[in-house]
Amino acid sequence: MNKQIKIERLLALYIPWVISLLFRSDPLLSYFIAWLGSFYIFSLTLTGWVKPLPNDRSFSEQLMRPILLVQIIFAGYMCCTSIFYMFNILGYENFHKASFFFLLDIDKLTLIAQCQRYYCLGHAAFVSGILIVMRYPDRQKFEADIENIAGILFVSALITLPLSIIFLKVPGLSQFSNQFSSLSFIAGTLALAFAIPQKKLWNIIICVILYISNFYSALTSGFKEPIIISVMVLGIFLYPAYKKVVLLTFIPAILILFLLLPTYARVFRANAWSGDVNTDEATQLALDAALNDDTETTDTNWGFLVYRLSEVDMFTEFVQSTPERIDYYGFDLLKQSFMAIIPRVFWPTKPNTEALVMERVYDARVINRASSVSAKPAFIVDAYLSDGNWGIFIALLLYGAAAQFISQKAEELFGGYLLGTALIFSGLFQIFWRGSSFEFIINTVFWSYITMIILHKIFIAKNIIRPV
Repeated sequence: MNKQIKIERLLALYIPWVISLLFRSDPLLSYFIAWLGSFYIFSLTLTGWVKPLPNDRSFSEQLMRPILLVQIIFAGYMCCTSIFYMFNILGYENFHKASFFFLLDIDKLTLIAQCQRYYCLGHAAFVSGILIVMRYPDRQKFEADIENIAGILFVSALITLPLSIIFLKVPGLSQFSNQFSSLSFIAGTLALAFAIPQKKLWNIIICVILYISNFYSALTSGFKEPIIISVMVLGIFLYPAYKKVVLLTFIPAILILFLLLPTYARVFRANAWSGDVNTDEATQLALDAALNDDTETTDTNWGFLVYRLSEVDMFTEFVQSTPERIDYYGFDLLKQSFMAIIPRVFWPTKPNTEALVMERVYDARVINRASSVSAKPAFIVDAYLSDGNWGIFIALLLYGAAAQFISQKAEELFGGYLLGTALIFSGLFQIFWRGSSFEFIINTVFWSYITMIILHKIFIAKNIIRPV
């Protein structure tokens, strides 16, 4: 599993970006070369052409590793979702030409093509970081009690849930509440995936209750991502044992969610966040609206696909302002990120992280200062704001390398893939799946790593894992 990567195969990942640069005088062609380039990168990496995938487990049994799940979610969201925005720029609405007298905005087309080239470069750099670091050992330093793995996951789910509630009540520790809440969800879902084939009735019942509880929390959060993730993760965990069933049910379910959730989230927020009705009533109203196929729902879905599914519209605003009007930030964003790591209990006057992030949003005139909307830049946007092409290449390379290193470290500390990557990495480091602004992702990853080390010590003390 320690095969060296060939440099020429690694460089092959950057071919679409180079070609899209050569055709930048034709923005539409350049855009589609860069957009299709991400699918080219997916094919080279997921098939093991650039570097062979780890052979310690079958493909279906290592889906949570960074080269697979993190790449598919992070790079797929970052690089592939802009297609709807492009169709909108070309005058389409719900994939139908809105008018034959549509006037194409060449400047906007040029901007989106430029951003898509950045996405393509970022994707290549991100997987380069993963592949360069990806070296799974032939033997682990620790081993887990494999025979009792289902019980370990079950107990972990039951313990981490109340811990998340406790941390939520303690001032300044809400971040740890989010960590343990995610860990409880992953542990409970994984325990359910183990309990179903083993036909452990009581484990199944309790795990189903935990899963429904988590799903309800996602449903009443007002956000779309937790709902999609809750369904997707269960499908991934069940896939090794029930491949055909998962493919026939979970993939259509996720597609249906993408169609229904924009309307659901809009109606739920309008009712629940206004305080006019309680959460249960808002949920029912939102479900009724989402399941009612009308023109307003269709318009909402198209608006979601164009402006919410992708963050390219915001990216174009930043590209317009930097470096033409606002100079590159250099290391300033990194400095702010390391400031964010320091707990407020040790620095009572620490600047508000959200306010620091929003300053660059206001400066770029992405949204007005008087607006109450939060619009935090994506990771690749902060990389661009730091130093353009070089900022994107270096930041995304380190992003991929960090995700891979932490996943491997988790497997080393917790005796392999199941407890290491599937439970600990997926539970504590979900922020790698979507990304965030520099300040938020560096702070979350730092403290999640500390939590991982503490959990390792606890697992050793409880003899859940032991040195080989």
